[in-house]
Amino acid sequence: MSNRIILFVFLFMGLSIWPQEVPMSSSEAANFKAKVEKANQNISNIKTDFIQKKHLAFLTNDIESSGKMLFKAPNYLKWSYSKPFQYSIEFKNNKVLIDDQGKKSSIDIGNSKVFEKINKMIVGSVSGQMFDEKEFEISYFKVPNGVLVKLISITEMKKYIKEVNLLFPVSSYTVSEVKLVESSDDYTLIQFKNKQQNVNMD
Repeated sequence: MSNRIILFVFLFMGLSIWPQEVPMSSSEAANFKAKVEKANQNISNIKTDFIQKKHLAFLTNDIESSGKMLFKAPNYLKWSYSKPFQYSIEFKNNKVLIDDQGKKSSIDIGNSKVFEKINKMIVGSVSGQMFDEKEFEISYFKVPNGVLVKLISITEMKKYIKEVNLLFPVSSYTVSEVKLVESSDDYTLIQFKNKQQNVNMD
């Protein structure tokens, strides 16, 4: 894996804690999971702005960036950063396409099982399709602003990403915030804004 890809993966990782977490009962969790899966069956694409905040223990201030994200089912994903610099990374047909301020490159990830899982995890976190109990230990919580789903890695992925947190806002079954935690406990928070679903995309 190139240094650019490793940097992106760790910029993406994160964790945060929501206050007043109330565990869901088994029946509540099953009902919520079923509604999320049903809602996601009808999503063909997502177009949204995002704000990303990266927290590193050795820095006083978080690193903040922003841009636009495009997702198209089943596994096309593009992050276009506009601030503080222009940079895009695109996941498409087992390749990663990078545009670093006009300097373009391509990386074949077809033979990398680790990166394949990372790609699947990122796509799943955006679309809300991460309820894989072979990969994660999953817990559901009611919070004041919606439902929080915590996924603890139980495979070799925990060396890179040990926890994923997804926030679903009240009365919605699509993700509004994604947080992933790396082994060092440094974290990133990605918030989606102005989200549109099933729109015309070039």
